[in-house]
Amino acid sequence: MQKNLFKKLLSFGLCFVLIAAVALVGVGCSDKNSGQALNSTGETVSFKFTVINSKGEQTDFTIETKEKTVGAALLEEGLIAGDEGQFGLYVKTVNGETLDYNTDGMYWSFYIDGEYAMSGVDATEIQEGKEYCFKAEKS
Repeated sequence: MQKNLFKKLLSFGLCFVLIAAVALVGVGCSDKNSGQALNSTGETVSFKFTVINSKGEQTDFTIETKEKTVGAALLEEGLIAGDEGQFGLYVKTVNGETLDYNTDGMYWSFYIDGEYAMSGVDATEIQEGKEYCFKAEKS
């Protein structure tokens, strides 16, 4: 009799743990922000963004966002556009100017604090005090 009671209690306990685990996973995967990745604090952050177009003209912006990456913030502002590729977002348009490497050898270079970025704009997390720039360049 006690063996049956132990089995029933064990089964009940395991079912309870399984239900709790599924509920926690469901809550952890819920999407309150429609797929937008928020920065680590969930608060608004700001950063400086500069565009140097194909004529060498410079335009400066101050971006305020709750996004986590520079790319997401700039896409949200409508300042960049491009195509998704195997290496991330290939930026073709910045601040309304589209460059076509295949036609004129021009492309958009991404810089962080004046240094050529070692990561793509969509993989670069926003960091306080950093300045980000897209510059039109010719190969």
